Amino acid sequence: LTARLVAQAGEADLILAVGGDGTVNSVAAAAYRTGLPVGLIPAGTANDLARTLGLPLDPAAAAQVILAGRQTPIDLGEVNGTFFFNVASLGLSVKLADKLSSTSKKRWGRLGYLWALLRALAEARPFSAAITGEDGHTIVVKTLQIAVGNGRHYGGGMVVEQGAEINDGQLDLYSLEFKAVWKLLTIAGSFPTGRHGLSPEVRTLRGRQFKIATRRPRPINMDGELLGATPAVVTVHPAALRMIVP
Repeated sequence: LTARLVAQAGEADLILAVGGDGTVNSVAAAAYRTGLPVGLIPAGTANDLARTLGLPLDPAAAAQVILAGRQTPIDLGEVNGTFFFNVASLGLSVKLADKLSSTSKKRWGRLGYLWALLRALAEARPFSAAITGEDGHTIVVKTLQIAVGNGRHYGGGMVVEQGAEINDGQLDLYSLEFKAVWKLLTIAGSFPTGRHGLSPEVRTLRGRQFKIATRRPRPINMDGELLGATPAVVTVHPAALRMIVP
């Protein structure tokens, strides 16, 4: 897809994506390479990038935004050469993606996410990982999930960190270091506002690059799709492409 879009870039004024976060993720590399602005008509289940950008979820209203043509630069995240808009994560989120089939997403929507999350929680186990920041300092953690956010929203409306924005030139990392999975329920209400980092069992870091290593390769979830594995180098590209926004 990227090669085809790049080849046709000279004939186009913009790249138009109709779908959810996985769909717009698939055109990220082409937009980065060609410099073409990206318009998005949300038609997915979670539509987290649309929420971050303040796009209307109604397709007709989103089309009017595209016709108006207002553009703004946003950051892109990258993991081992693959771009992402919202969040790259490993651990619990990978189990969630594995449990959440495309059929259940279409049929049940957010209820499908909730059911898949409960099943993933039942199987979740802590794992060890080494996190290295841009200053070279390494932290070894025992965690249920490590998530690195480029944008603000993920997982159907959750917030990476209460101050996170998709144009701040920074990545926001959190690590869920609960010894018992059930304790996650005690902070469940803080994820929609990004205040989960206030818990003493949630480690938060901010920076422009993180390296994450695990004892064995672990798959990485990027914008709802399994794309790559550890060891991972996560980097931010500030103002990397232009999105059409309200």
